[in-house]
Amino acid sequence: MNKQRISIWGSTGSIGTQTLEVIREYPERFEIVTLAAYRNAEKIFRQAQKVKPQHVILTGDVDSAWKSRFEKVGIRYFSGPDALINSAQSGDEDMVVNGLVGAVGLVCTTKAIQAGVNIALANKEVLVMAGELIGRLLKNSHSRLIPVDSEHSAVYQCLQGERSESIRRIILTASGGPFRNRSLDELNHVTVEEALNHPNWDMGAKITIDSATMINKALEIIEARWLFNISPKQIEVMIHPQSILHSMVEFIDGSLKAQLSIPDMRVPIAYALSCPERWELPFGSLDTTKFHQLELIPPDMDRFPALKLAYQVLEAGGSAPAVLNGADEIAVQAFLEEEIGFMQITDCIREALNRHQKTDNPSLEQIVAADREARETVRDFIRSMK
Repeated sequence: MNKQRISIWGSTGSIGTQTLEVIREYPERFEIVTLAAYRNAEKIFRQAQKVKPQHVILTGDVDSAWKSRFEKVGIRYFSGPDALINSAQSGDEDMVVNGLVGAVGLVCTTKAIQAGVNIALANKEVLVMAGELIGRLLKNSHSRLIPVDSEHSAVYQCLQGERSESIRRIILTASGGPFRNRSLDELNHVTVEEALNHPNWDMGAKITIDSATMINKALEIIEARWLFNISPKQIEVMIHPQSILHSMVEFIDGSLKAQLSIPDMRVPIAYALSCPERWELPFGSLDTTKFHQLELIPPDMDRFPALKLAYQVLEAGGSAPAVLNGADEIAVQAFLEEEIGFMQITDCIREALNRHQKTDNPSLEQIVAADREARETVRDFIRSMK
């Protein structure tokens, strides 16, 4: 069996560490080319000692002494953001697992697609910011984009063997986060500790806060539009507190397909690595004898205004989605640092969108510029509120 050559971007984060857990179950199937992270040198060093990648990349500001430490164990070490871009465009691997958080993964993903590398995509921001551009690049590349997010993986699985013109609608499920039953007044007093306490999933801080505001579902609506090439009107969201039914597709004959599994990200990660095959996994399975009910509840758009923003930016198009994404990253960080309140996160995003002069059919440079502008707008807005 030929080993699949794989690189993991964001290897020290939630997606990266769980990808390595999956790979450890099937070490004979993989050869690790690159592990990349921001600046968690200690953790990536421990990972590298176990899986023996050819290269390690740290894009942040890290002590230069790490270079010799890696090279003493036979691993080439590179640092700085350009190192990841250079690695991405080399095409040395068969697949990249993009588990980076935020806009940092966009340029690298475009380079990997141009190099013909398959992408297992967990970095929502790539398609949110530049879905139209990524679509054009994919048409001129041998690269495949395989979703890792549990919701998009569910839709991807449901669509295997189906024709796109047979889709009536896609229904993305959302846990509703920890505040699905809170009143608007209560949401105004949410603490950082409460927002980080997700009832079903173990995720990083940024995505956990995005789940609480449901901006993560707004991002997923935008992402689904480009992943599956459908109209925004064909995408709906339902609250599903059990996080067992990960998403559904309704077809034009009235049939529904749904994908159900335990709420464990290693399941969609494994499918992205193995599809169209399925591998036996030791991470547990659903006990169907305990299915008393599976709730599907329409979301309250007043309590979760982020959902409205998704459809608004899709209607606006152009550079607007990049503004939503960049504004959210700064607003979430400000909330985590207790500079703003929970409900002010979406206020910041709305302000950035209102101030932005949209560019149609933006280039990669214009998308990056819109993202940068949105971040500065939110910083200014937060300063004005103090």
